[in-house]
Amino acid sequence: MTDGAAFRPARTSGRAQPGDLVLPSRHLTDPMRAASSESSLRRSIGSFALAASIVNITIGAGIFRLPADMAATLGATAPVAYLLCAIAMGLIVICIAEAGSRVSLTGGPYAYVEVAFGPFVGFLAGFLLWMLMTFVMAAVATVLVTNLGALLPVLASREASAAVLVTIYAVFAAVNILGVERGARLNSALTIAKILPLLLLIGAGSFAIAPDNLSIDEPPDLRTLARSSILLIFAFAGIEAALVPSGEVKDAARTVPRAIFMAMAVTTVLYASLQFVAQGVLGPALATSKAAPLAEAAGVALGGWARTLLLVGAVISMLGHAGAMILATPRTLFAFARDGFLPSALVRLHPVHRSPVAAILLQCAIVLVLAITSTFERLAILANISTLVLYGTCCLATWQLRRRDVRAVGTPFKVPAPAVVIVLACLMIGWMLTSVTAAEWIAFAIGLAVAAVIFAFRRKR
Repeated sequence: MTDGAAFRPARTSGRAQPGDLVLPSRHLTDPMRAASSESSLRRSIGSFALAASIVNITIGAGIFRLPADMAATLGATAPVAYLLCAIAMGLIVICIAEAGSRVSLTGGPYAYVEVAFGPFVGFLAGFLLWMLMTFVMAAVATVLVTNLGALLPVLASREASAAVLVTIYAVFAAVNILGVERGARLNSALTIAKILPLLLLIGAGSFAIAPDNLSIDEPPDLRTLARSSILLIFAFAGIEAALVPSGEVKDAARTVPRAIFMAMAVTTVLYASLQFVAQGVLGPALATSKAAPLAEAAGVALGGWARTLLLVGAVISMLGHAGAMILATPRTLFAFARDGFLPSALVRLHPVHRSPVAAILLQCAIVLVLAITSTFERLAILANISTLVLYGTCCLATWQLRRRDVRAVGTPFKVPAPAVVIVLACLMIGWMLTSVTAAEWIAFAIGLAVAAVIFAFRRKR
């Protein structure tokens, strides 16, 4: 997510025409210069580089926590849910790739939806974007303190976990208030090789598998499979963020789909293999290893040093995720306030470092309250509902943008067999959403109702 995640697309007096340059409002004063700047970018990113970027963004905190939840609901059939989720994400991201090639990416999904369906639906999409980022931040925070507690038992109590979270977010908030450059440097320092310890677990853990642990007693019903798949969206989401630099991709019409399929194949095989090995090593104990399932599997297969290695890797990975999200998400609140949707106090900048101090502090406070008072499963599901609804809206926006032949600069990437791909993507999203409970839908609806009231109030003013 970037600072531009909440920028609104240009308002036009009529419908977009073929060849029109559709850009966010900040570029409206000089669209020709924006087009020239886009066309002057060096297109040097190939299929492998883009696929590597997608893999790096996708593999975050979810895989360090979700194997236990998958084992609890699906047992040895859990890899099937990974495959279904990967198919759904592949269909969705191909749609997003076309939307992004037709609308300036500065606005992200917010821009795609507003250009397609107008300002009200666009604002709801922007609010969904902020909601999902906030729920993701809080969910990852719960996993972070859980892994810290497993690494240092003195921090395992509820009170100690809350104190650790407050300390971590206070440090990150201070770093980001001192300037975006410091926040970016800290995020870069926290970016390490995440895949190596996971590959070590797969390779060495394969020799410690007990075949009896992989026996399937009874296949899950479709509703249980849907519930598990919607939870897995948490582990697969984020792929679209790697497609932002499309202006620097060589032959985007060929590179983007190739990179997506390569990355989805690597990520799916890695996730399913980790689930398979963890299930084979721990058996029924995997379902109860809520603290750090992969670390527990590594400890059984290789010894205490491997458990510590997985825990340290997970903690550093999640610290990096927290730093990146604290850098990006408050800017969404800042942009909403700048556009008049939220109180003007959130536009206030630090007098020296010129960072959105009020937005950063408010975002950190919201995340802390959610993380301390809720559970990973509840937060992940709420994040995934927002994600899936946003993805579904983007898929429909792709159809609308293609129908109106909205174009940015150059020839847009086109979804192959759109009538099949877009419909299948929406059907997969709808199927996963059938597992959402009434209470979860109510919580989600309250969030959208708040957004609608904010929009109506602002429009009235």
